[in-house]
Amino acid sequence: MSSTNSKQPNIPKDEISDKNNTFTDSFLDQTLRPTHWDEYIGQKHIKDNVKILLRAAEERGQIPEHILFYGPPGLGKTTLAHLIAKETGRQMKITSGPAIEKVGDLASILTNMAPGDILFIDEIHRLNKMVEEILYPAMESGVLDIIIGKGPSARTIQLDLPPFTLIAATTRVAMVSSPLRSRFSGGVFRLEFYSDEEIAEIVRRSSKLLNATLDEEALKEIAKRSRFTPRMANYFLKRCRDYAQVHKKDLDKDTVKNALAMLSIDDMGLNASDRKFLEILIEKFNGRAVGLKTLSAALAEEESTLEEVVEPYLIQLGLLERTVRGRMATPKAYTHMGFDLPTSE
Repeated sequence: MSSTNSKQPNIPKDEISDKNNTFTDSFLDQTLRPTHWDEYIGQKHIKDNVKILLRAAEERGQIPEHILFYGPPGLGKTTLAHLIAKETGRQMKITSGPAIEKVGDLASILTNMAPGDILFIDEIHRLNKMVEEILYPAMESGVLDIIIGKGPSARTIQLDLPPFTLIAATTRVAMVSSPLRSRFSGGVFRLEFYSDEEIAEIVRRSSKLLNATLDEEALKEIAKRSRFTPRMANYFLKRCRDYAQVHKKDLDKDTVKNALAMLSIDDMGLNASDRKFLEILIEKFNGRAVGLKTLSAALAEEESTLEEVVEPYLIQLGLLERTVRGRMATPKAYTHMGFDLPTSE
């Protein structure tokens, strides 16, 4: 990946300690992003399927079919799209569902693509429905149907498009309409959460790219708090490196613990919002089942934030149960938060 940028930050030369690290942190996501399949850790079932898809298309002299990736944020959907572009040697145009507001926006993107280019649409579930209708024939037949005019004088013109591959990503696959999902003939792939071992391997690789010397215990400490997500693991690594640099300390286990404590991250990866959620559930409601609306009012948070951001990780850790009567803290949550288990009456 090219490191050239037309607008580099204005950093005095005497503030740059290592020539090889110039501007690394300004584009850290790109720096840490894998550039080859061997560097992409985890998601083996997806890698195997996608590699076969790409190789078969190459051997037939065709472009790869359209692909949809879905799963929680930070698991590597965008990274997979970049890897596919690199492996096929194709140019990739990047946009997002909310950015394509009108049919003309999509038409402009598609008609300016070269044959074989890849179009990556992030958060495709937020695509305007009228735009989505225009996308169907573009994906299936390589044509763009545009209506000119209104009323009785309206007419349809059909534009032939260069062959292209659409790669889409979404965090909410249920909001992607069934007709659109069915047109991803190359496959619809769900990204799974990572194991602690896979996260540790990712942190190990990232630390080398950042020239951060990290011992094994510190590496494991970051991995186990990363919420099974590479993006979070890399974020913790950067903040721990900053802490060690400012305090002139080695990047060991104690340094990592102190740095993450400043971020209010505990040893299970819970942040302040997670712990507040559990505290209110246990203390304020005495372990009873509580409805989402009641919790939302008690925490002064939107229901969607609790349901989509806070609760999933607590459920994965076995700290929260969703029952027909409402949300309940599990015995494991009481133990972790330092509360006595409620006595049955």
